[in-house]
Amino acid sequence: MVSYGKAVLFGFLIWLLAFVVAIAIFPIRESWRALFESIMPVVIAIATVAFALMYFRKVQSAFLREAVFVGLLWFVISVVIDLPVMLTGPMQMSVAEYAADIGLTYVIIPVITIGIGLARAQAVAAGSAGAA
Repeated sequence: MVSYGKAVLFGFLIWLLAFVVAIAIFPIRESWRALFESIMPVVIAIATVAFALMYFRKVQSAFLREAVFVGLLWFVISVVIDLPVMLTGPMQMSVAEYAADIGLTYVIIPVITIGIGLARAQAVAAGSAGAA
């Protein structure tokens, strides 16, 4: 693990960015739900790519292990913060509704981090093969 503190901070910031955008565009959810549902995964993907690229600058080895760990950590952070807000707040969702409507979208996070981790591992392997 490069930095547990940085990993937690970046996970929180991914959730916060998505939350702020969701609040800002919430009126669209009522008038044009499909657009709202399309915007949110894009926001999460952009935030995840940006923070993953920043995070992986310091990773020097075990790229896949690091990618799986940080992706799952960021996923868990988003869900753990979101659940109480969505289950008890103005949304009043059931756990099943949350999982289908919002929680599944957060699966984008480990998918992206794992993809970046694999790409980084391949780049390092190609670089070391070229150096030999």
